[in-house]
Parts: sequence; structure tokens; C-alpha cells
Amino acid sequence: MIISHSDTPANRKILDALVVPFWINGDTVEPATPSNAFTFLAQDVIKAKDFSAKLEETCLLYGQTEGEQRVILLGLGNSKDLHSDYVRRAYASVVKVCRRKKWAKISFLLPSVDETYLKALVEGSLLANYVFDELKRETIINDPTCLLKELHFVGSSKKFISTCKDVRTITDAVCFTRDLVNRNADDITPKSLGSVAKKLVGKHLKVHVLGEKDLEKEKMGLLLAVGKGSCNDSSLIVLEYIPDSSSKDVTAIVGKGITFDTGGLNLKVGVGIETMKCDMAGSASVLGVIKAASDLGIKKNIIGVIAAAENAIGSNSTKPGDVVISHSGKSVEINDTDAEGRLVLADALSYLQKHYSPSRIIDLATLTGGVVIALGEEATGLFSNDDALAHRLIASGDRTFERLWRLPLYAEYREGLKSSIADIKNSGGRKASAAKGAIFLQQFIKNSTPWAHLDIAGTAFLSEPKGYNTTAATGVGVRLLIDFLEML
Repeated sequence: MIISHSDTPANRKILDALVVPFWINGDTVEPATPSNAFTFLAQDVIKAKDFSAKLEETCLLYGQTEGEQRVILLGLGNSKDLHSDYVRRAYASVVKVCRRKKWAKISFLLPSVDETYLKALVEGSLLANYVFDELKRETIINDPTCLLKELHFVGSSKKFISTCKDVRTITDAVCFTRDLVNRNADDITPKSLGSVAKKLVGKHLKVHVLGEKDLEKEKMGLLLAVGKGSCNDSSLIVLEYIPDSSSKDVTAIVGKGITFDTGGLNLKVGVGIETMKCDMAGSASVLGVIKAASDLGIKKNIIGVIAAAENAIGSNSTKPGDVVISHSGKSVEINDTDAEGRLVLADALSYLQKHYSPSRIIDLATLTGGVVIALGEEATGLFSNDDALAHRLIASGDRTFERLWRLPLYAEYREGLKSSIADIKNSGGRKASAAKGAIFLQQFIKNSTPWAHLDIAGTAFLSEPKGYNTTAATGVGVRLLIDFLEML
């Protein structure tokens, strides 16, 4: 992808199309650019009421300038209601038009908005410029995918181009994360996740992969129990990104890496099992965050931990009712083998705190269907034992529009996890299931450590593509946590 710029419309590159933004101001449609050089283009279509500048509305004109063959009028909606995510969505809509038309090089007249909105403009454009077609064969021959190859910004500065490059680094990491989630479960196994992590090794970044023998030595009973029925060995992947060795401040991010979830002997039934390759989305986000942080050169220390296993069915599968000793020493009655994500995370959290001294811990997991019932696909469920950490994450969610909604960790929920034969059981039934999943994890957090659990079950893999998410896999968590780290 080439990102270029010119300071004035007169100096712009003549490419496949020129995008001119408009917005609604009161009862009138007005140009959103500081230059009125192209205002005349929209006069007739506005008068004919064929273009009203509604959010994401586009109108295609031909032969209207001395340069470009095509001009796309783009609606940004009401100027008084402008929001960064509206900007992302608007520019994603025009990118999708260009891709359908197979126009690969586009010029954008920049609107008169502050840097926050300009950054959102670039994010929406790049996030929508994504396709997952590596598994297509005949379709790709007959109708090859078109991705934009050049974005030319008219009315921008060199500083803005620097911002564009940082945004591209982050969105590249989002797309890297999407790729991992979109691939077949037989291609993304615990072993291959370790291989992906090792490819990220570079300056300040080390990777360690613990295989099954290592897990046995560490007595990680829960992680091993989840993977017992699979022909693919479980693993724990540890990434150490330490660009500032003089600082003791370390953010730990932990990801659920269930590469496919059958539900185990509590087999999933009906609609849903066919999407369970997405159950490793938390681990993919951890890899994406560390890739972005490393590529950007963020000077914040990060420990990434991925608990990777396949929850398959076999003659050796863990049986409902089994009691297993966790890495922490707590005994756990596994009364539901389909509540496996919290089991692998519990051992990962315990290992993390034994071997490192994190200043804060954030875990990401497609943990419960309950959070989808509560929040749909519009927000990630947030649980935390620390108000300051929760507030920082919520603020980052608002800026990136990877929104978080805080849910309670009431002590009463702990009652539902009591076991008559073990220290705790892993499932407390349907009521408040998302909260009980978080409460289970909290039992493996040292009281003094700030911790946040992000249940991304609804936001990591959509029921259908939407907006700038052009596939079901969204890469959620990458932009959120990069913003969080930059604001620390």
C-alpha cells in the first residue's frame, strides 16, 4: 500500500477516482473540505435530491473534472453529530465501492476536521481494505480480489503522513489477527500458534513455547485436561517484549487459545459449532498487540501469555465430573467440559504470576455466550478488580470504538461455583454466566494485582460482516490495547 499526499488540490495526483466529502449543516448540504474548488460538482445532484450527504452515502459522477474520470461524493452525515466512528464507517463505505469497481488508486480530499477524525478516516479506509481469500480457488480466478494499492490525501501535511504510517502499522496488525482467526482450525493449532509467535521475534522481543512435557513439569493440570482428547498437543506460549529494561512496569496480556472448541464431552449442539475456529481469537489479539507494539517501537514492557489447546473429543477426553488440580494448587471440579476457556486461562494466569511480577493483567477471551446475550456484538464485556484500570480501558474503548461495558463481580456469584468435592467448580449454570466465568478467573488472581477480563465472545467474530469489518473476524482488542499502552 502506497500512502502519498499533496498540500493543495492543484498539486494532487490524478488517480482512478477522487473522493469529495460533504456533510449536512442544518437544512443544507455543504462541502466538508476547506477548498471550494469542487463544490460545483454536487450542485445538480443535490438540487435533484439524488445526494443528501447522509452518513455513508455515495454518489458517483463521471467526466466532471479535467483530471479524474470519476468523482465520488461522500456523505459524512450531520456536522454537529460528527463522531470518529462515523468517519471510519463513511470512508470504509467508499473504499468498498472502489473495491467493487476495481479501482486501486484513490485520491481523497481531506475534510476540515481535527486530527482525531483524520486518524479515524485512515483507520476506516485501511480496515475496509481487507479480504480473506486464501482458501478460494475458482472464484478468485473468475473474479480476482481488488484491494486499494494507493491512498493519496489531498490537503495533508508531512506530519499527517507520519500519523498514517503509524495507523497502517496498527491496522496491519489487526489484519494479521483477522487472518489467524479466519484460517482453518487444522491450520491454526497450538503448535502453529507457537510458530507464528516465534516469527515475531526481534529487537526486545523473545518467545518461549512450553510443550506438554513442560506443562506436566509445571503441573498445569487444567490446560492439559482441556487438550486430553486431541491429537494436537497443548502448549503455553510466552512472549516477552521488554524495550525498557530499566522500568519495572509491565503490562501482561493473556489470551485464550482454544484452536477449536467442540465442547468436549459436553458436546455443542445445533448452530454455532461451525464457527468454533474463532475460539482462539483472544490469543490472536495478544499476538497482534505485541506485533503492533514491536513494529511501532512502543516503549512499554509487555508480557504476552497464550494458553493454547484444542478442545476435541476422544477416548482420552476429560469427563464431566472429573476433579483436576490446577497450576495454582486449587482443585477444580470440571462439571462442564464446554466451559474450557476459563480452565486454560486459570493455569496461564497462575503461571504468569509465579514467573513474573506484572503491574497489571488483562486477559482476552471468547469466554461465554452469556456476554453475547447481554451485550450483543456491539460491546465487549469488561470485568475488573481495579477501578483505575477499568476506567483507562473504557477510555481507550471509547477512542477506538472497541467499546467496553463494565459488568459486576458480585460476591454472591461465587456461591454458584461452590463444589462439594473440590475447591471450586468451573461452571455455575446459565444465570449470570459471563459474570461467573469472570469470578472463576478472579480466584486465580493475587488480590493485590490489578486485573481486567475482556469477554470478546460477541465482538471477535461477527454473525455477518459489517462496516469496516469485511469478514466475521474483527481483530478486536488490538487497537484498544495499543491505545491503552500508548496512554499509560
